[in-house]
Amino acid sequence: MTENKDFLKLKSGTDIRGVAIDGVPGESINLTDDVLEKIATSFAVWLSQEKNKNFKNLSVSIGHDSRISAGRIKSVLVKTLSTLGIKIFDCGLSSTPAMFMTTIDLNCDAAIEITASHHPFNRNGLKFFTNNGGLDGADIEKILNGAEKKFNFSKADRLFVRKVYYMKTYAARLRKIICDGIGEKEESKPLSGLKIVVDAGNGVGGFYATDVLKPLGADISGSQFLKPDGNFPNHMPNPEDKAAIKSVIEATLRNHADLGLIFDTDVDRAGAVDCDGNEICKNSLIALASKIALKNNFGGTVVTDSVTSDGLHDYIESELHGVHDRFKRGYKNVINEAKRLNSQGINCPLAIETSGHAALRENYFLDDGAYLVTKIVIELVNLRRQDKNFSDILDKLKKPIESVEFRLKILCENFKIYGEKVINDLFTYAQNRNGWKIASDNKEGIRISFDKTSGNGWLLLRMSVHDPVMPLNIESNEVGGIKLILQNLEEFMKKYTEMNHEELLALKKELDKEFEEIKAQGLALDMSRGKPSNAQLALSMDMMDVLKGDSDL
Repeated sequence: MTENKDFLKLKSGTDIRGVAIDGVPGESINLTDDVLEKIATSFAVWLSQEKNKNFKNLSVSIGHDSRISAGRIKSVLVKTLSTLGIKIFDCGLSSTPAMFMTTIDLNCDAAIEITASHHPFNRNGLKFFTNNGGLDGADIEKILNGAEKKFNFSKADRLFVRKVYYMKTYAARLRKIICDGIGEKEESKPLSGLKIVVDAGNGVGGFYATDVLKPLGADISGSQFLKPDGNFPNHMPNPEDKAAIKSVIEATLRNHADLGLIFDTDVDRAGAVDCDGNEICKNSLIALASKIALKNNFGGTVVTDSVTSDGLHDYIESELHGVHDRFKRGYKNVINEAKRLNSQGINCPLAIETSGHAALRENYFLDDGAYLVTKIVIELVNLRRQDKNFSDILDKLKKPIESVEFRLKILCENFKIYGEKVINDLFTYAQNRNGWKIASDNKEGIRISFDKTSGNGWLLLRMSVHDPVMPLNIESNEVGGIKLILQNLEEFMKKYTEMNHEELLALKKELDKEFEEIKAQGLALDMSRGKPSNAQLALSMDMMDVLKGDSDL
């Protein structure tokens, strides 16, 4: 790396990410020791200016997830920063949220977590925090721009590096929150009688089973993949990954557990599964978190990302009597919007993204998967006291019949300009279509609702936060609705030759074929004698399965 633009390629939103080890063909290491040293030095300069302190008066905590490249990266950071005179607290294996909390509990000026979240084993990266929260994208850009500068700092006479196992303190805090939330003392083992399965995916999250739930009396015997292993031999630690969700659902049902929990690698995201094997992720997770957050904040605002469903909007506003602010993708965008609203006197207790990033105001607006599931555990205990379960809350959330997401690649160099043109053109096009309605409250891309004659659902077309891609989300409240929406959209999309929309056409062709095959069978559901037989139900279910909410499409 010899130019600023090369360093800037390591920017991933509000993080720094790159290739840290060999192992994937065509991906060479760009997080070298030299690159890391330059980034660390530039960060030190940024922090010194931010805090108005010289190096010797600064303190930085450093932790890492289970990735196999973490040791090398930590060694470079510790050596570089301590040599400048900065006090270093080496926290070892740690979750990302715990590292932020060191800026509160250990009074560190900053914290660094070495992680690449849910990305493949050969990747790694850096997340930075001060006591004001995670750094913004502009801060990361400034650090990376400074990494190319040549600094000539003298070495400190004395190095300060102290090992601190902060995760023990962090886990104790979560245990106390549970006890306070259910009105019991830790000594009474208040979670006795509950069986909770934790799937850590060989990331950092295993501590939640062994150091939070088990000491409180919960049966964690069905938990899996708790041992940290940066090769991720079982499945990727990612609450959005289908294989990961399937794994935790199976474990929850197999062990007859009351609750299943799943974390991403560094535990800033989470998902859950109820006792019946129903996943609580995306819209259902937001609904549950909103129920919890608005309990003592009647009429409060919940900020989400842009791809949330119409059913969730109705649930927050009609069932919970809250206000739904559907904002932009990017967890930092959602968090910053919630902070902005509160600064204007608007009661906003929750910022949450469909990816599982959830930040509550009561917890520093920190996206903390472990804190979120702690609140969920408390909710479960309190529901059980009323002979209720999560289904009593979530059954009122209307779910789409069909749901699909495409990622349309933009092939030209000026992809942002091209993407914005597509969105603006679609806005004009939609205004003149019967049965189409442009959402007035949308803040990202374009969101269009379709009446029952046009697909009975909605679509959202937007630019990706980082990539030359236009994600297209479509939901419908009836079988065949997505097919109809795609037919309506096909005419508009044809002229955009710099966009690869073969995926759209392939799906439409597949749906046409399946529809004609079913139609050719001449199937009929005979209701003339009342309740249909099992054979009739089986036939109807095959028809319904052409497209369903959890389709792989």
